[in-house]
Amino acid sequence: MQKSTQEQGFFERAKAIYLNRAMHIASTERKLRVLLDKASVKWKELSQNPTFAQVKYQVEVFIRMIRAHLNKQYNGLSSRSLGLLVLGLFYFALPTDLVPDFIPVIGYVDDVTVLLAIFKSLQSDIERFLEWENDRQI
Repeated sequence: MQKSTQEQGFFERAKAIYLNRAMHIASTERKLRVLLDKASVKWKELSQNPTFAQVKYQVEVFIRMIRAHLNKQYNGLSSRSLGLLVLGLFYFALPTDLVPDFIPVIGYVDDVTVLLAIFKSLQSDIERFLEWENDRQI
């Protein structure tokens, strides 16, 4: 229970500080593409880092969801869901967030926590997206 409360606290602080900026990015296709590029580059750099092992799946789903939205292939995202996805990737891509990434180990713990909290809060949206993705592959 303690960890869940701590995770929720990180998520709420990040949401309060960064959601406005994330919504602005989400409303502009060019800025959204830039964010997606930055997050993808950072993910390539960090995907083998053991700290991110527990969110590998989540980050990759977030990137695919935003990419499908940008390419106008998937239109199942509400503006709220898109804003939260952008918040997660923005927070992940930002080197100086609540706990700066240059601090060994704990610098990434807040990123992981925020990504997991967003994943949990968008669970039904993610399930619909994955179902859509699977239907396209058939």
